[in-house]
Amino acid sequence: MRVLVSLFLSVWLVYGERLENDQTTSVPEDWLHVGQAGPLEELELTFALKQQNVGRVKDLLELVSDPDSQHYGKYLTLEEVTSLVKPSQLTEKVVLTWLQSHGVKICHTVHTQDFLQCSMTVQVAETLLPGTEFHRYNRDGQTVVRSSSPYSVHDDVSQHLDFVGGVLRFPPKGREVSRGWAGTGRSGSGFHLGVTPATIRTRYNLTAADVGTAANNSQAVAQFLEQFYHPADLAEFMILFARGFKHHTEVERVVGTQGGGKAGMEASLDVEYIMSTGANISTWVFTNPGRHESQEPFLQWMLLLSNMSAVPWVHTISYGDDEDSLSTAYMNRINVEFMKAGLRGISMLFASGDSGAGCRYLKKENNVFRPSFPASSPYVTTVGGTSFKNPFKISYEVTDYISGGGFSNAFAMPDYQVKAVNAYLKDEQALPPKSYFNSSGRAYPDMAALSDNYWIVSNLIPIPWISGTSASTPVVGGILSLINDQRFLKGLPSLGFLNPQLYKLQGTGLFDVTEGCHLGCLDEKVEGKGFCAASSWDPVTGWGTPNYPILLSALLHS
Repeated sequence: MRVLVSLFLSVWLVYGERLENDQTTSVPEDWLHVGQAGPLEELELTFALKQQNVGRVKDLLELVSDPDSQHYGKYLTLEEVTSLVKPSQLTEKVVLTWLQSHGVKICHTVHTQDFLQCSMTVQVAETLLPGTEFHRYNRDGQTVVRSSSPYSVHDDVSQHLDFVGGVLRFPPKGREVSRGWAGTGRSGSGFHLGVTPATIRTRYNLTAADVGTAANNSQAVAQFLEQFYHPADLAEFMILFARGFKHHTEVERVVGTQGGGKAGMEASLDVEYIMSTGANISTWVFTNPGRHESQEPFLQWMLLLSNMSAVPWVHTISYGDDEDSLSTAYMNRINVEFMKAGLRGISMLFASGDSGAGCRYLKKENNVFRPSFPASSPYVTTVGGTSFKNPFKISYEVTDYISGGGFSNAFAMPDYQVKAVNAYLKDEQALPPKSYFNSSGRAYPDMAALSDNYWIVSNLIPIPWISGTSASTPVVGGILSLINDQRFLKGLPSLGFLNPQLYKLQGTGLFDVTEGCHLGCLDEKVEGKGFCAASSWDPVTGWGTPNYPILLSALLHS
């Protein structure tokens, strides 16, 4: 039967159209092929319906995010965003008719009506999406079902869809927070007391009085790939490390399902530091443990946001994938989801990554740096990492050599950063060869914070020497939440999409980081070096790290 179906599909492919021509179909090395999925196994696929008024959404986001605009801070409700982007009646009719004609009966949509999540058997999915053949893959006990080959949809339907989720993309390997001081230029690890909430507050000039008090304030972290926090770890962390200032010891709300087993260091780090920096502010944890093998966890989180009228004002996410492993259609659509969040006054912060400029090893002497997405999205605020110059005391900061940064190969440089980035490219003397990066692409990160040598509590054990931009991102998130808090008390709107305002400040309220370089390709041309820090903005630490009182003042008077 499967042979006959495959024969039929190969003929139908002539009449179909591929939606994601540039999506890689190679199976990542860390996923082990288990076998072909049975024809009656259940899948849940996500259909991204074409949205209306995407250009209008972009224009409106620029207006509500620009402090010099009369529309600044005049955010939209979820209902208003829905009225802008919801698919046309024709699109809805065509897609639903197509699904129903193949026997797909169980579908759920989101409030904005631009996604459909549908359950079906493997046999139906392979008929619906010519070219697919679903297989089961395993990594570290986690199983996913994905197609080993590209998919097509009928010509009549292709113009109404952006992509189908749950078919090709594999979850990237979780960002494992690093332990210890491995790497060049490290010394004295046995004597360093490490970064704690007190260290953060001292370095970034937060006082004991700098805690949240506004009733309508909230912040969130998002976790994927079997990462969970334990409430007991959070309580123990606050007892050990959060003395001297008011704070919460419990998460306000968990959206999703907390898995069993051990807590993840990543999740512990995120929750403990957003709640000790953005102290006394209601905190949510979005968690997606991969409850269904055909789900894309990151996409599931985006759908959650499209379906909730009230969500926290600041979200920090330590998630990323190589830009070149994702289709342009997928990334463009995710960018629209970020724009929708910005229109609602939500600030999205992403870790810049822990691989420096990254490297895509191609043919000999033809390597290129490897940007990460969503860090490279023009519609999020990306956070890089630093370390103390003197590892034995709270001193000024230099580049953490792992700090992700560089230039997108997929997205053009947004207007808000052109002046700053071009100044760097013009003045910096130690630039890598031009062939390694796209100097006209979106440049990141936008700002930074300490990312080296943190203390956490995980599984009730205090653990030192935790490093990564997974640490710097919730710290910046907590600081922005405190600024939101003061804005709310003065009757001002949330910060929303921060970048247009951040680049207009030109470094006001931030400690400029001017020393150090991050990792690049290990070859003869660059010898492991990527970009280097410089005065003002740079693609390693952005504009620098927070000086809270000055940054607060600047963002209160905008």
